[in-house]
Amino acid sequence: MIETQESITAKLCSFARAFHSNHERRKIFDDYLAYDLMGKDEFEEVGQLIENDFDTSLSDKNYMYTSAAITETVNRYIAPIPLSRIAFAEKRLLDFAKEHERCQYVICGAGMDTFAFRNDNDNINIFELDHPDTGRYKRSRISELEWNIPKNLTFVPIDFSKDDMTKKLLESGFDPGLPSFFAILGVTYYLTLPVFEQTISKIRESSSGDCQIVFDYPDETTLSGEESERIRTLSQITEKLGEKIVHGYSFDEIAAVLSGHGFSIAEHETPERIQRKYFSRFDGDIKAFENVNFVLAMN
Repeated sequence: MIETQESITAKLCSFARAFHSNHERRKIFDDYLAYDLMGKDEFEEVGQLIENDFDTSLSDKNYMYTSAAITETVNRYIAPIPLSRIAFAEKRLLDFAKEHERCQYVICGAGMDTFAFRNDNDNINIFELDHPDTGRYKRSRISELEWNIPKNLTFVPIDFSKDDMTKKLLESGFDPGLPSFFAILGVTYYLTLPVFEQTISKIRESSSGDCQIVFDYPDETTLSGEESERIRTLSQITEKLGEKIVHGYSFDEIAAVLSGHGFSIAEHETPERIQRKYFSRFDGDIKAFENVNFVLAMN
């Protein structure tokens, strides 16, 4: 099963959404609550980390990063994947919700996701699965901001390396018979194929009704030795931060795993399609990663 905590790479993704919302006039995705939820101190900390070439030893609470000094790095290496995949995922979720009077949205490794506070559809029951420490931190930030927790939001503390996801969901009020939409974003990069398959198996076990899954994955060019400079640099960044990219998947491998658990691929967004759909108007300032694909699967 997947194992997620509020890692540094997860913070980088939150920072990318906040930075893009605050600094870009043209938006790929506008997570206008990301900065507030992240908080000024943590936002500054991550901005400084980027400016210091991802050297965690150079942190200085008295220093403020300069946005102009990091914009190119953020747009080239950090922002493209989290911005486009959340745009893809939430659009497919809202399409799914329109098809059903009531449905459930399960976010695996929710981190500082803000959907529950941007959502205006009370018929979507939201389950945020994450490590207990991350959940506590997030709830403390929500309390500090004096945000009201929506009635349709349930926090599900889970240690994916020890706890049974199906059991945790059921204990939290998840209804296996209701249409359910699962998001697994930003984690396949650090999983072997068998571990990813365990996650798909647990989703199949959890839901007996109409079910869809959205996720992103790095393709087989990732560790080929012939990858682009940008892919190689991002891999070096994540490894420096303690999260090594361990696997690239072929489309056939992905399709076989899904098929083995009763799912078929309804939509496959290749890097070329992602570029056209989300980045074509940016004139090269920010563009899709050459090895990242999005999938929508359904049972």
